[in-house]
Amino acid sequence: MGYRILVINWQDIKNPLGGGAEVHLHEIFKRIVERGHQVTLLCCRHPELPNQEIVDGIQVIRQGNRYLFNFCVPFYYRRLSRTSKFDVVIDDINKIPFFTPFFVKEPIIGIIHHLFGSSIFIEAPPPVAFYVTLAEGLIPPIYRNIPMAVVSDSTKTELTEKGLKPENIHLVFNAVDNREYKQLAELKAKFPVVGYLGRIKKYKSVNHLILAFNEVLKKIPDARLLLIGDGDHLPVLKQQVKKLRLTGNVTFTGATQHQTKVRHLNQMWLMVNPSPKEGWGLTVIEANACGLPVIAANSPGLRDSVVHGETGFLYPYGDYQQLAALIIKLIHDKKLRKSLIPKCTDWALRFNWENSANEMMNLITKVLSRREMHEKR
Repeated sequence: MGYRILVINWQDIKNPLGGGAEVHLHEIFKRIVERGHQVTLLCCRHPELPNQEIVDGIQVIRQGNRYLFNFCVPFYYRRLSRTSKFDVVIDDINKIPFFTPFFVKEPIIGIIHHLFGSSIFIEAPPPVAFYVTLAEGLIPPIYRNIPMAVVSDSTKTELTEKGLKPENIHLVFNAVDNREYKQLAELKAKFPVVGYLGRIKKYKSVNHLILAFNEVLKKIPDARLLLIGDGDHLPVLKQQVKKLRLTGNVTFTGATQHQTKVRHLNQMWLMVNPSPKEGWGLTVIEANACGLPVIAANSPGLRDSVVHGETGFLYPYGDYQQLAALIIKLIHDKKLRKSLIPKCTDWALRFNWENSANEMMNLITKVLSRREMHEKR
């Protein structure tokens, strides 16, 4: 008999504002549906999407305004509970927690990619940043006894240091579909292309990459920078590029379809992720699967997904001069760059969604078995 699973997350896979957290959720739970379980996703509305639809077997219910969604979740949960009996509730804690232990009666499993911590002050104005910091600070006491699925050892360590029990924290890695993300050697650009893939948010620090690329051009004038993704910080970055007079060497793709994204990755010579904090860095593994080495900030999550010296290189966050030096080194040293390719693809093969779905199902089964044993006593 299949389980009836309710997942609560801010966004779904079709939401244009979604990112790695939504990919992780969707890829895992669509596979859980394929194994005979029922999955309902409660998330916020988007003006371009219907209030309800089935996406890869997942029943997606969109309710409430994005900015007030967390305050409305208890109401929507109770309304759903009147017509549907759930076996377990998955609380995907992404930015602001839903605090489900206060109102959910079924067993709860949390998912945490990473906590913002001080990095929220890069992204948001002080009042919002303080609000997020306060909300995150309440996670340890409220979720202390809740089993958690995390995507990296960095996040596991962070939660343990904040007081969550290590035995309650389980690794469910981000992954990649190696059938879709693969090397297409014929697409490789003839001139050096440095790339970035991800949401264009202020805290992602893509401005550091632009500063580094400005230094790269002094040594390699024919280099190009390809920035893939969309977000509210895009106008600021475009202005930065214009101010530095890099317009002819920098391309902004905006949001792209999946196949286009894979083609763009295969055009690159290397990719960069300059973020101060990630849960894991899903785009790192996607790039690796396409044979791309990645230069990343030595920050939580990214130091888990990049194997320094084998699948890419790590540099001190914010040090755009060192980032520029590493980019120049990889472009100039063809032998080094090519030696990293098989290591990148081998590393990416270790992470697949079937294994991640297995880990999540094992955790769900374990939690529900404990409840059955407790009820029999």
